[in-house]
Amino acid sequence: MDELLPRSLTPSVLAVLVRRGADFAAAEDAVQDALVEAVRVWPQKAPRDPKGWLVTVAWRRFLDATRADASRRRREDRLDEEPAPGPAPAVDDTLQLYFLCAHPSLTPSSAVALTLRAVGGLTTRQIARAYLVPEATMAQRISRAKRTVSGVRFDRAGDVSTVLRVLYLVFNEGYSGDVDLAAEAIRLTRQLAAAIDHPEVAGLLALMLLHHARRVSRTAPDGSLVPLAEQDRGLWDTGMIAEGVGILQSALARDRLGEFQAQAAVAALHADAPTAGETDWVQIVEWYDELVVLTDSPVVRLNRAVAVGEADGPRAGLAELAALSDALPRHTAVAAYLHERDGDLPTAARLYAEAAHKAPTLAERDHLTRQAARLNAGLRR
Repeated sequence: MDELLPRSLTPSVLAVLVRRGADFAAAEDAVQDALVEAVRVWPQKAPRDPKGWLVTVAWRRFLDATRADASRRRREDRLDEEPAPGPAPAVDDTLQLYFLCAHPSLTPSSAVALTLRAVGGLTTRQIARAYLVPEATMAQRISRAKRTVSGVRFDRAGDVSTVLRVLYLVFNEGYSGDVDLAAEAIRLTRQLAAAIDHPEVAGLLALMLLHHARRVSRTAPDGSLVPLAEQDRGLWDTGMIAEGVGILQSALARDRLGEFQAQAAVAALHADAPTAGETDWVQIVEWYDELVVLTDSPVVRLNRAVAVGEADGPRAGLAELAALSDALPRHTAVAAYLHERDGDLPTAARLYAEAAHKAPTLAERDHLTRQAARLNAGLRR
């Protein structure tokens, strides 16, 4: 079934229904019904045109629901709109659907959440973690977004900044390994960069390429995490790094700095260093200063504390960290790292163990547990 249902097919079918006048919530339900029917029917007899089959079945499901709700009003008119038999055009509507979900009737945060859930395929828990809110809060936000757009005609697409935020979060989830969406996010961002001339679109594409170039080196053969300082830089994709740096330089030359360009600049400085010890941490701190002005994000401030610890010493980093809430994700792990660099190994070991219990992924938990065990073994000698 995986071969019969490629990743881009569901958004394409959903986009067809929305363009034909279905409201988003009803269209989503109809597509899900069609997918359930496909799981039942296709193993025995797979269609020659999977997309056309899904469009036809989903549209009929939508019509059935509409007829039931409206007592068959406008029945003949809607039947005239039913897709004609035959192959459906091979058009990728995914990026268009991202813009449709970023509807002006939604707040940017609600639009991002709805798109990640309906198009990106992320779970409510994954989206909640990205937004640093409880899962129940995010579930309510997504439900409200669906109610808001229910019955709304999608004739006004959302803004670029909201779509960029969605693509960024989809890439991050794919890169973390929870859902393999990183390559799809890069593909869509390339499409967007080819369609519009926007420095932040270029900045996001550069950021994705620079991070993706290091992906192979981020895990050991046994699946364990490899910190940036310990990664084999010979495994980094130099062609992808060069492309990312070139795109970033062109964007920065336009002197319209944005969040994604600044993040890409940090990634470029890491990629440019021949060894971890040669990293230009002073310049990285300067870029984080720019990011703090642009975003005032607590996560940015947390990353800046790490950079300060590398540029000015671990005690300077700990001083920056003390000003931040210890409820921030990875705050305890950062504190453990800085205490270890400062020579306070008992405190670092305790904090590594504490951070392991809070880790959002199994790989991070195992990595932090090994760090605690390593320090505790040294203290027992």
